[in-house]
Amino acid sequence: MPKELLLDNPSLIEAQSAVFKALGHPARLRMVRALGQGEKCVCELRDLVDLDMSTVSKHLSVLRNAGVVASEKRGNWMHYRLALTCVPGFLQCLEGKI
Repeated sequence: MPKELLLDNPSLIEAQSAVFKALGHPARLRMVRALGQGEKCVCELRDLVDLDMSTVSKHLSVLRNAGVVASEKRGNWMHYRLALTCVPGFLQCLEGKI
């Protein structure tokens, strides 16, 4: 796709905006950073952010809808992994800049 089309692609801009919005909450960002180290059970993520399960599920839904994470049910628990594998590198880049 020519570079000019990428600059004015509303659906691409909307999808990218959704990713940034999803990463824009401290609890979601903490969960994403943890998932950068490998797959986690929702119970581990709940303990990490110290929020009730309902709130954690809502945060994970935002991340899933933006395409940042993917989930799989195993037994009674959902397991999450990063779907956007570029996120840890992006976050690492920011560490030295802010």
